[in-house]
Formats: sequence, structure tokens, C-alpha cells
Amino acid sequence: MIVKQMSLGELGTNCYIVYRHNKALIIDPGGEEQKIINFLEKKNLNPQAILLTHAHFDHIGGVDALRAHYNIDVYLHEAEAHWLEEPQLNRSTAFMRKEVITQPPEYFLNPGTMNLSSFQFEILHTPGHSPGSVSFVFSDYEFVISGDVIFKQGIGRTDLPGGSMRELENSIRKKLYQLTDSYTIYPGHGLQTSIGEEKSNNPFVPA
Repeated sequence: MIVKQMSLGELGTNCYIVYRHNKALIIDPGGEEQKIINFLEKKNLNPQAILLTHAHFDHIGGVDALRAHYNIDVYLHEAEAHWLEEPQLNRSTAFMRKEVITQPPEYFLNPGTMNLSSFQFEILHTPGHSPGSVSFVFSDYEFVISGDVIFKQGIGRTDLPGGSMRELENSIRKKLYQLTDSYTIYPGHGLQTSIGEEKSNNPFVPA
């Protein structure tokens, strides 16, 4: 399993292409979709779906273009079912020069094990940054894609609608920190880190 990190869009949001053999998953395509298409074509990869850790504008900017180009489905937690269509909810109205409006997801993400094409992973509901935030855990390869829940020595902001510091701390301590210390964390912004490193060094949510 290979993880390709791409910093995209005005905020440099991390999009991840998780791939094995000739199949791939696109996670959080925040914008600049042509860069994603170029990478997939260069590697001769066939994307199977678009997965969203949550629906803030900087994580969804390339969704519709990629969905149409590859004729693939979009998956999002039900708590943010309408955020793709609503600029006030996805916060593009407040932060962007133009509104970001995307068609609804085809499917909802539910906590537990998910089998999608040849990929198997676990979905953790990790609210706090937003009510529908999820993390994708690939246990066989010891990594987690955490969206904006936790960063390298940082955490996601909780002052946006639906945010909660209490819920964020609970998501990190009772879900992410329960993973083995050796797990790599691929966050929504910034550099990768590990569960062990954050348990020891994260100043906001120490273990």
C-alpha cells in the first residue's frame, strides 16, 4: 500500500491518494483536481471512490470535477450530509472569495470496517473539529488518515459551527490514542507524525 500526499488548494490541504496495484482511493481532494488526474494517469491508477474526512470547503474543492471525470462515488458521514451543497455550512461563504457548492454524497460513512473494492479499512467517527469528522484506519499497514482532528503537535480548531473541544479531546484520547504508538498519522494539514509522537509531545492533548 502506498500513500501519496498532495498539498492542494488555497490552504494547502493534504489530499491523499492511497493505492495498491492499479487501484486507488482519493481522500479529501481540496482543489487543483488536474494535479490529481495527472498523478493518477502517470501511475496508471483507477480511482474507486472519493472519501471525505469531513466537508469543510478546503477539503472538497475538487470533488465534483473528479466525480464526473472518473464516474465514481463520494462518501461522507451523515452528520454533514448537506454541507457539500451549503456554502454557509462548509464555510466557504466565510473564508473564500467564491462559494464552494458540491453535489451531495452518494453514500454515507458508518463507523466500523469498510470494504471498498480491494481496500479494507476501519472508519472511526472522530467529531470535535466538525460533527461528521471521521478518521480512516488502515490496520494492516499501520497508518491513519485523520483529517483535521489532530496534527503534528497540534489539533483541529473547534470554534467553527458544530465544533467542540470536549468532543475533540474525547476523539483523540479514546479513539486515536488507542491505536498502537507506531501508527503513522497523515493529517489534513502539515507534516505526517505518529500516534506515539503525539501522545508524548502534543501540547493540546497529552496522553
